[in-house]
Amino acid sequence: METIAAKDLTLGYGEDIIIDDLNIAIPKGQITVFVGGNGCGKSTLLRSMARLLKPKEGSVVLHGEDIAKKPTKDVAKQLAILPQGPVSPEGLTVHDLVKQGRHPYKTLFKKWSTEDEEAVNEALQSTNMMDLKDRSVDSLSGGQRQRAWIAMTLAQKTDTILLDEPTTYLDMTHQIEVLDLLFELNEKHNSTVIMVLHDLNLACRYAHNIVAIKDKKVYAQGKPEEIISCNMVHDVFQMKCDVTYDPMFGTPMCIPHGRGRCLIKSAVSGEETCSVATSQLN
Repeated sequence: METIAAKDLTLGYGEDIIIDDLNIAIPKGQITVFVGGNGCGKSTLLRSMARLLKPKEGSVVLHGEDIAKKPTKDVAKQLAILPQGPVSPEGLTVHDLVKQGRHPYKTLFKKWSTEDEEAVNEALQSTNMMDLKDRSVDSLSGGQRQRAWIAMTLAQKTDTILLDEPTTYLDMTHQIEVLDLLFELNEKHNSTVIMVLHDLNLACRYAHNIVAIKDKKVYAQGKPEEIISCNMVHDVFQMKCDVTYDPMFGTPMCIPHGRGRCLIKSAVSGEETCSVATSQLN
């Protein structure tokens, strides 16, 4: 069953077409990752799915209905988006930031409720941010700050979360911390997670479904083990690589070709020599 679908979708800015006549369906209850070269339209596609960018042609369908025809608050109760590099007002506490996720449920006559407070506390607990709720967001580390923003999206109580490069500018430890959190949310709550990632190996490790974008269209879509290959990486990223298996997770792992120090010694001459192993995944 699909959560979001794009039908004959064309997107762009002014006269510049970024996505052209694209069709795609995002499976419900899975983690889907958009991958592709810089400027291929990954973030543009994600923004259109959150109704932040109006299509030039075609439509985005959310739970069977054209998202453009749905009331804004109805959309906000069904999906939440975390843009790239969000910035909070100076001095805003984590608790106050997370409270913003309850905005879609506010009306002129409905004040802050016990239900709202419970949703905020649950979001803080799910992201391990309860102990930091009184800290200002701008005083947090990169990983903590990203968890605070994710907590805000959780407080919206949507079944779908969209994230644009949630690991950008984070060190390796905090990248894994954030991706582990999203993986746990998917497992525990059957959340549909859709995100843009640049690291293809992390995408393979965490995604159930990968969408590779090239030339304004979907080049390939499916399970990482089904679509990630040397040819696919070369076509989409213009990069030669070997594709083997992650020794810990068994997921596809790309080893890019290129220059660098070589510590492999020839069995014949005993001299250092760089050779590329035959790919296990053609």
